[in-house]
Amino acid sequence: MAYRETEKMRLRKAEVRQRILSCAYQCVAEGGFRNAQINQVADVAGVATGTVYRHFESKTELFAEVFRIATQREVDKVAEALAGSGSASQRLERALRQFAERALHGPVMAWSLIAEPVDPQVEGERLAYRRAYAEHFEQVIGQGIEEGSLPAQDARLSATCLVGAIAESLVGPLSPTQQTPQHNKAGVFNDKQINALIEPIISFCLQGVTGQRR
Repeated sequence: MAYRETEKMRLRKAEVRQRILSCAYQCVAEGGFRNAQINQVADVAGVATGTVYRHFESKTELFAEVFRIATQREVDKVAEALAGSGSASQRLERALRQFAERALHGPVMAWSLIAEPVDPQVEGERLAYRRAYAEHFEQVIGQGIEEGSLPAQDARLSATCLVGAIAESLVGPLSPTQQTPQHNKAGVFNDKQINALIEPIISFCLQGVTGQRR
């Protein structure tokens, strides 16, 4: 008789897989992809290293999944900000601020998602999610052009530039090798430091889309 997996066993396997993912996410959030190792994930999850490999064929596969989960959370936050009330420029400002503030409140994970050198498979996920951000921005820019609140422009190109500008401008502050007076001992920015960092970034981004100085 062929072996048939029971529903209880399927649920158990799904629970273990989810626990491994959650612990891998925790390890990346604390030390980045470079410092997160399979044996560390296994220890935190309370499973054997071999169990991790039964659920994920390789370290790259596991961390590509962690990247997808982490980045989707950020994309969803940006989409939520863009979907709120207000003019196109107000919604763009809100979304840019959301992106930057969340990044600076969680600098280790933000650095991992934005700029940390990663395996090609994970880098592919990074490019895919940059496109996802750009698509959300493009939609709102297009709406602004239609309603006359934004000047005529290539909405897709402008959206791509917004994503590049907001991400690239945060690379220096987020970099673990960049020791600046803005970083406190805990490696986390306070609200005053965050505002000082992001206001000129947002002004630059909005000026590029609206053609007006703030």
